[in-house]
Amino acid sequence: MKKHYFSYSLIFILLVTMVSGCSNSSIATIQVNSNSEHMETLEDLNLGVLFDFDFKLNEADKTWVNIWIEKYEDGKKVDEPLEQLSYGLSINKVDEGNLLFGMINPDKEVRSIFLSAPNVSTGPKIIENLKSPDSFEAWDYAIGDEKLELKYGKTYLLAVYRQSKGSEVRTGYDYQNEQELQDLINEHNIVCLLKIKLEEDKQY
Repeated sequence: MKKHYFSYSLIFILLVTMVSGCSNSSIATIQVNSNSEHMETLEDLNLGVLFDFDFKLNEADKTWVNIWIEKYEDGKKVDEPLEQLSYGLSINKVDEGNLLFGMINPDKEVRSIFLSAPNVSTGPKIIENLKSPDSFEAWDYAIGDEKLELKYGKTYLLAVYRQSKGSEVRTGYDYQNEQELQDLINEHNIVCLLKIKLEEDKQY
């Protein structure tokens, strides 16, 4: 009986070790920061809108991070990203902090946008004619409140900005559904999509 007890205990320890190892093996995680102080500050000052995510990169020393904003006009994709941020191969094994996409619009004719990630950011970039006259706007997170694990080589849609010349802005899109996302792009005169993709450095 003692031998069996010892064997079962050893198997249990091995299983716990394997499960613990798997749980810590994620490349990166991202989650909507629902209690964002940055977002509240911009809204309180009526300066614009901000998407705020908690971003943790568990393999920062061997990963390239690509973040960009795709723009669509009248259903057609603009060739160059509205803004982009690429960085990687950190001196740290783990990088953790806020990933931000902000749109600052003190007036309706000229706006500034910026991207920010842990330890790196782009300066505010002036965008002219982003807002069409007499159009309605909407901003939405494209992921839920739960923590999302990111994998190498896969593109993830994080947030959506859109405007329509109609009298109202439709809600209830499933942004992770390709057909509904295409419908959204076709139904709005301007759409901006915040995306992220991780790449593993080839030397590893």
